[in-house]
Amino acid sequence: MEKLRKHIEEIIPVTDEEFESIKPFFTIRKVLKNQYLISQGDEAKYEYIIVSGIFRVFYLDDDGKEHIVQFATENWWMSDYISYFNQKPANMYVVCMEAGEVLCLTLEGREKLSIALHKMEHFFRVKLTKGYIALQQRIISLLSNKPEQRYKEFANLYPNLMQKIPKKYIAEYLGVSRETLSRLYSGNK
Repeated sequence: MEKLRKHIEEIIPVTDEEFESIKPFFTIRKVLKNQYLISQGDEAKYEYIIVSGIFRVFYLDDDGKEHIVQFATENWWMSDYISYFNQKPANMYVVCMEAGEVLCLTLEGREKLSIALHKMEHFFRVKLTKGYIALQQRIISLLSNKPEQRYKEFANLYPNLMQKIPKKYIAEYLGVSRETLSRLYSGNK
């Protein structure tokens, strides 16, 4: 839970008493490699903050092709947010790529925590805003940048993930073939 406190305090200060009131809203869960936290059709009951491990958030199209929306690692938040906020069946999958731990927060818990401690509402707004900005930047990059530019952006933003995530998933995330990724990888060494 100390990692949670440090994460929160990157945005807002909290007293010991306030943190004690925050902790009960989060439950910790160990996750094994290849274990799914959310599958299509489930209700996404939780928003997750990653304590450790690497996760992949993706959806499958009608042809069964996987489209990676997000990789997530320590201190990142993830869920199928359409399902989580609208309390509808999930369209996304969330799978663990490297065993780890997550902290789970229900929507009801998030709302109660925001009411009980107004500064947490500010914290959640800042986190959601940063996530929205990152998502827009990703969409713009996919729509307007050439594969080499997308590769360089990814390598610069997430150098630690380049070594930990199988190349086939990086290729899917970047919207390129495995062969194109190999050319980009060897051309940028």
